[in-house]
Amino acid sequence: MSEDKTILIGYSGHGYVVLDVAIEQGIDILGYSEKNELFENPFNLTYLGFENKVEFIGWNSDIDFILGIGDNNIRQNIAKNIQQKNKRIKTLIHTSASISKTAEIGEGTFVNRNVSINALSKIGEIVILNTSCVIEHDCTIGNAVHIAPGAVLAGNVSVGERTFIGANSVVKQGIKIGKDVIIGAGSVVLKNIPDGETWIGNPAKKIK
Repeated sequence: MSEDKTILIGYSGHGYVVLDVAIEQGIDILGYSEKNELFENPFNLTYLGFENKVEFIGWNSDIDFILGIGDNNIRQNIAKNIQQKNKRIKTLIHTSASISKTAEIGEGTFVNRNVSINALSKIGEIVILNTSCVIEHDCTIGNAVHIAPGAVLAGNVSVGERTFIGANSVVKQGIKIGKDVIIGAGSVVLKNIPDGETWIGNPAKKIK
């Protein structure tokens, strides 16, 4: 059992997945933070209040955090708030993940079951690498990106901050995807994509 007390921020869908991995790793979960106490409480956690309030317990104690927020923009904003208060966001990596010794993973990133991260890839901070996604060699993933279940990034792909790559999508080797991009589920990306666009389909095309 870890001696560090840890608070979960965001206690719903993605939060359940993150919490499940944290519990498997023996992390001592003090409770959860949300705007209001939730009726649904499948892990029987203690409600600790809302992290945006000055009196929040986490700011006055020696406590770490894990992020259960799926939305990239919200997750990044919460992370900045935590880091500005000189608190630590735990990096969680499931034991079934396969990660090259030459890969780099930033603070607060979540690596779920059966993820593969191959040689010389660089993963930013507070990234979500979800179930069974594949990050091939020499990829660069920006901060607060979410790679959804089953997505495959071939070699030397770069992904900008806060971009979402949908489930079972495939990105061709060498492709550059900008910031704040959305790639729809099942898409096949064969062209570079500028910042802020939404692409779907096979081959993926921009939604106007």
